[in-house]
Amino acid sequence: VQLQASGGGLAQAGGSLRLSCAASGRTFSNYVSHWFRQAPGKEREFVAAISWDGVSTDYTDSVKGRFTISRDNAKNTVSMQMNSLKPEDTAVYYCAASRVFTRYWDNMDYWGKGTLVTVSS
Repeated sequence: VQLQASGGGLAQAGGSLRLSCAASGRTFSNYVSHWFRQAPGKEREFVAAISWDGVSTDYTDSVKGRFTISRDNAKNTVSMQMNSLKPEDTAVYYCAASRVFTRYWDNMDYWGKGTLVTVSS
């Protein structure tokens, strides 16, 4: 599976951005999709995950109620709507795919290149 993330950019605190991840290659719908992020000087952290069928989702506590992950298997895409952005959301965001529903980055099978999100105060 090849993954390509897009949609990053600059937003003001309280604003919104929508990230997308386009998949190609192996059957995308067989995989759990994830978003991770890595802020400068910090470790990569789990943000959100969605099951292969879109029924189950998981979010890290700091984004619950603000971010929404979704997927469209017909279009081989996964998206994440980010609302009420905060400066601490500033990071490079990565989409990833795995066969397991997990928060652990080292369980990922495929990674996309990151997209930078910058939130100004």
